[in-house]
Amino acid sequence: MKTRNLIFTACLTALVFITGCSDEYLTRDPQGSFSEGDVKTADGVEGLLIGAYTMVPGGGLQGQTWHNDIHSWVFNIASDDALKGTDAGDQPEQSFIEAYDFQSFNRHIRDKWRGLYKGVAATNIVLTTLTEVEDISDERRAQITAEARFLRGLFHMEARKMWRMPTYISDEVFSLNDLESTKIPNDREIWPLIEADFAAAAAVLPATQGDVGRPTSWAAKAFLGKAKIYQGFAANGTPNTAKMGEAKVIFDDIINNGPFQLMDKFEDNFKVATRNNPESIFEVQYAISSASGDAANRGIGLAHPYTDPWGCCGFYQASQNLVNAYKTENGLPMLDTFNATNVSSDTDATTTLSTYTGTLDPRLDHSVGRPGILYKGFKIYQTDFVRDLSYAGPYFSMKHVAEPEAFGQGGWGNLSANNYRIMRLDMIYLWLAEAEVELGDLERARELVNFIRTRAANPEGFVPLATQGTDRNDFTIEEGTPAANYDIATYDAAWTDPVTARKAVRFETRLEFALEGHRFFDLQRWGIAAETLNAYIASESQQRTYLSGKSFVAGKNEFFPIPIEAIDRSSIEGQPTLTQDPAY
Repeated sequence: MKTRNLIFTACLTALVFITGCSDEYLTRDPQGSFSEGDVKTADGVEGLLIGAYTMVPGGGLQGQTWHNDIHSWVFNIASDDALKGTDAGDQPEQSFIEAYDFQSFNRHIRDKWRGLYKGVAATNIVLTTLTEVEDISDERRAQITAEARFLRGLFHMEARKMWRMPTYISDEVFSLNDLESTKIPNDREIWPLIEADFAAAAAVLPATQGDVGRPTSWAAKAFLGKAKIYQGFAANGTPNTAKMGEAKVIFDDIINNGPFQLMDKFEDNFKVATRNNPESIFEVQYAISSASGDAANRGIGLAHPYTDPWGCCGFYQASQNLVNAYKTENGLPMLDTFNATNVSSDTDATTTLSTYTGTLDPRLDHSVGRPGILYKGFKIYQTDFVRDLSYAGPYFSMKHVAEPEAFGQGGWGNLSANNYRIMRLDMIYLWLAEAEVELGDLERARELVNFIRTRAANPEGFVPLATQGTDRNDFTIEEGTPAANYDIATYDAAWTDPVTARKAVRFETRLEFALEGHRFFDLQRWGIAAETLNAYIASESQQRTYLSGKSFVAGKNEFFPIPIEAIDRSSIEGQPTLTQDPAY
């Protein structure tokens, strides 16, 4: 096979024909436009597999691709990291998610379900078609099966994060000519089935791939470990040490024997120029090489600053709570008191530089745009980046934004070639640290956290000071001078208290992966969402008054309701096969 970059597009070719770009799987009958004989060939099934890959970014939905974007940024606004942003009137259904008013008719929740199960359908189409393909080697047949099962595991994992009891659809029950096979009751826990898909993929996939974007055995192992670590705590926060132990074995193998290494600079995980680097285990691939931009990262297009060169749309702003989390004391996080006072957004009237002089973790200014600090190399961030300062405050997300050299265009599309690093080595380090805390090796957990903090402390990765020129887009970088008072240290004292160690690992996880779409689901899996988010609402509502009176309901808001449309359309002889979450 020719080596190439496997770009994940929204609707790559006509080979994505059975689910189609406009048909809604699990809401409409699957449609076909090719004869079965067209695809029951080696080339045909390879095309179907590419079609399954196109579903990974959140493809298969017309128009509002952000509803099912792989970043899950729309659903991360329910965390303490992010705000809906922009203004009060735009995309009101996101406002309901931000306020913990999760409704089964919300279009974002509906389209997340649609998109994920269209992805499941695409993988099952590959697997069922493959059984009838004759002109293919046994080795390639096994590889295609492994890739399809990896993708099927990924789609189902994303569904299990969203819903307490989603359904699992295997190729054994899936049939293009039998609509009833898509109506599978959601009456069992699907984590074991997700694990089985990843384990089967890991056993067959190669350690390296010629095509960038295809999973390796290491990627399958990493997602298997993620599936286990996501089962590491009961709903009440009680550790599941058996799952932690299983995850530890996998993560130790990846760290000790895998071909990965931490990049020298934290920012290299968020730049187009450093895509597919040695830290990356699996990336969703994007490009802006085509005139139409079909291969670009569209799903997070709304989450760009409101000013030029983007020009739209101002969604996915950062919370004051998140910014405060980056304060340090003697170089360490303020685990219990970080939110007692706010990092200010004030700037000097003459220089426009930030006037905040307190010590900060340097990862802040690679994660959040804030006034007076150079934003991703474009220009010095000011409040003109924000659509409505009084509504959602002065801060903005930035990791997903492409640097100037790789920026595609402005407007709502905001085309970007910036890959989404959905699985990286730093994740493995911190998940292993979680497991070590619960398994009793606090010193190993401290060592793993310190690896991450040592990388963050590399001064070569600090955002530099930039001073404003006469033109808004003109600035001068002061090489060797940090943009803020960065101070970050390692944990040098032994960890002896598991409660404090657990808190430190979780805090580090927040700092390292802020605004990447993980925070809400981390709070969910740790069993601490209610206490954390109700405390967040109490403080953040002092700045964002629209949050006043809102609350997170324990035992309910950890998961989203199954879309009512999916339930209605699951009926057999008038009786739905899908059952709504009892909490809703």
